[in-house]
Amino acid sequence: MAELRYNPLTRDWVMIASHRQARPNMPKDWCPFCPGSGKVPDDFEVLKYDNDFPALRLDPPAPDAVDGGVYKTQDAYGKCEVILYSKNHTETLPSLSDAHMNKLVNLWCQRFTALRQDEKIKYIFIFENRGEVVGVSMPHPHGQIYGYPFLPKKLELEKESFRLHRQNTGNCLLCDMLEEEKRFEKRIIFENEAFTVFLPFFSEYPYGIYIAPKSCIRYITDLTENERFLLGQTIKQTVGMLDSLFDFAFPYMMCMHNAPINLDDQEDFHFHIQFFPPMRAADKQKFNASSETGAWAHCNPTAPEERAEELREAYAKFMKKET
Repeated sequence: MAELRYNPLTRDWVMIASHRQARPNMPKDWCPFCPGSGKVPDDFEVLKYDNDFPALRLDPPAPDAVDGGVYKTQDAYGKCEVILYSKNHTETLPSLSDAHMNKLVNLWCQRFTALRQDEKIKYIFIFENRGEVVGVSMPHPHGQIYGYPFLPKKLELEKESFRLHRQNTGNCLLCDMLEEEKRFEKRIIFENEAFTVFLPFFSEYPYGIYIAPKSCIRYITDLTENERFLLGQTIKQTVGMLDSLFDFAFPYMMCMHNAPINLDDQEDFHFHIQFFPPMRAADKQKFNASSETGAWAHCNPTAPEERAEELREAYAKFMKKET
């Protein structure tokens, strides 16, 4: 079964992909993403790999006849891709060279450009799940790209917030956020000529970092050649900083927020990256319990200003190792 089902309470679509339950447990001594597996080339630096168990497909089956009344179904049309960061099974983002990271950013941009040509796709979501805590079963360094045939609710809310702020003030919402963070200073962790890395005023997670470009662009593909290089460097340093917090590979969800595609009224948006690390201490996990999950009423058990200071120390620790 693979289809989209509409939730009339939240006016959002849910991907039903029961076939993904059939994903096999991989042998410990074999990885499909490693050279020699027969699944990938014998040599590569970064690589696009079509997901073997996609939730969305370019040739989706017809939905089951289970809809009716307020319930609607839709074809699970779209694309699910895996982006391999390296051929090395034990590589990590912080251990990659800046040049290698630049190739990864360029591959993200190439795939974004290719997927947006399909007018049925309305949103392209580039993301990475890292660590067993967030359910990763394949440790080979990789991320994913989903091309949705709808605009997910959270991105719809962001898009509307950008629009309303522009309508009310004439300004970009994220640009104004960056100005406020710059004025306050204490939540900025580090920055370079193109990007600001900060723990926002409203952070839902103790280490819920944002990466935002200083140029007001809508898409990752709008970055200049130099900005793309600096984005790779910034992501590498951000993950290295997280790993340096407690001296282990820090789990996280990294989510890139681009403007929607193939829709009207998409001018008011500012590309940015959000991290959702599920740890609140070296040995304590932050769970999304009833308030967060059932009411979308988030509770951060720490003060962002204090965690930002901790992150700045971890950043200095990582950069010292780099030199």
